[in-house]
This record gives sequence, C-alpha cells and structure tokens, in this order.
Amino acid sequence: MKRTFAVLAALLLFGAVKFPLEQAVDRAHRAAYFRGATLNLSLREQIGQGAFLAALSGFRGVIADLLSLQANDAWQNTQWSRVILLYNQITTLDPRLALHWEMAANYMAFDASVSALNDPLQPRQALRVKTSREYMQIGRDFLERGIRNNPDRHALYTRLGFLLMEKFKDHQGAYEAYSQAARFPDAFGYEERFAAYELAQCPGKEAQAYALLVNLYRKGKNEHTPTLMRRIKALEEKLNISSEQRVYNPAGTPP
Repeated sequence: MKRTFAVLAALLLFGAVKFPLEQAVDRAHRAAYFRGATLNLSLREQIGQGAFLAALSGFRGVIADLLSLQANDAWQNTQWSRVILLYNQITTLDPRLALHWEMAANYMAFDASVSALNDPLQPRQALRVKTSREYMQIGRDFLERGIRNNPDRHALYTRLGFLLMEKFKDHQGAYEAYSQAARFPDAFGYEERFAAYELAQCPGKEAQAYALLVNLYRKGKNEHTPTLMRRIKALEEKLNISSEQRVYNPAGTPP
C-alpha cells in the first residue's frame, strides 16, 4: 500500500512540474482541433482512481493504450458492451489518435453487427436485425465523433465513406465523405473514384456523376479501371449521350 501511494505521489509531482508546459501544448493542440479529454468524475469511476491520476499527470496516451489491450480482449470474447465502454474511455483520453476511432467503428459496425445477426441465443430474427443495426449506428457515431475531433485526418472520412457505402447503402452520404477525403493532399488516391461511383447511384445525380467519371478518365490510363469504364458506359446509355460525345464509340472500343 505504501508503495502504491509513493507511485501516485510521484505521478502527481511529475504532473505539477510539467503543468506549465502542458498548458502551452494544450493551446497548440486546440489550434489543431484537439478537443482534449474530459477528465471528470464520470471518467474516474470508469477507469479507476489510479488510472485517472495517471491521466491527470500527463499519461493519457499510456492509459489509452492499456485500455486498448483490454478492448482487444473484450472483442475476442464478443463482449460488445464492454468494447463500447472501453472505446468511449479510450477516445476520451486520446481523441487525436485516429486509429482509436477507426478500430471502435470497425469493431461495432462490422464485427458486432454481424455477430448480432448470427446470435444463436436470440431466436427472433427481427431482434437480431434490430441489434445489428444499432451496432452499425454506434460504429457510425464513433467515426462522426472522430471526425469532429480530427477534421484534418482524411482517413476517417474514407472509413466513413466505406461504412456508409457498405452497411447503410447511403450513397449520397458516402459520396460526400469520399469527396471530403479526396480533397486532402495525402489522400489515398481512390477516394475520388469512389465518390463518383457513389454519386452515380444517387437518383437525379447521373449527369453530375458522368462528368466526374469522364474527368477521371481524361486524367490518363491509370484511371481506366474496369469499374470506371463500366460505369461510364452505363451512364452514357442512361443519359442518351450521343455517339460523337461518348467515351465509348458504337463499336464498344475506347476512342
């Protein structure tokens, strides 16, 4: 017990020494969209007094990493409620690490939702579907909160676009998320194509989508993917594009 108190006292002393430096860092973080951790009594009850004091002393990232290990164990044991609880704590402690938000979203929107659909303990399909959709929404919420804390991280927009496309079939939302991701200098490169693909599936947006696809085509052969070519051809037929203006001529070969 004495050793525990000595460790906690050392942490508090260390925190007091570095507090002026942390204030300057905090101002810089806020300028970079860092919203910081809400170190209140609710979080203290969730993570325990020792971890809470460590977080106060500047070890937020360390505690978040330790909780991530616990979250991984909970995931392996399909303890979905515990996964949610732990990742709420993790993202509160370390909101500027995009990976935390991505992992939480993947665990809930994909793994937990599929697990719920195949739950052998729930005989009613309607309830399995309902629970699955609730997990999908929780995953979406993690990504949307992650973006609010990290509007400068394109990967979160990309993950949101994929989630909306795959799980929600929200083509307009996926288009907007992929378009936002594509604007970043360090974008992966495929977001612009995926944005156009999703827009092509939005009723009334076919002409806009066709313009985006043709613009991609004209960037060069690296963009001439089979999917892009099929989408262009399909929209040309749907929009009744004249043969002179088509990317594909009537014979079906690229000009």
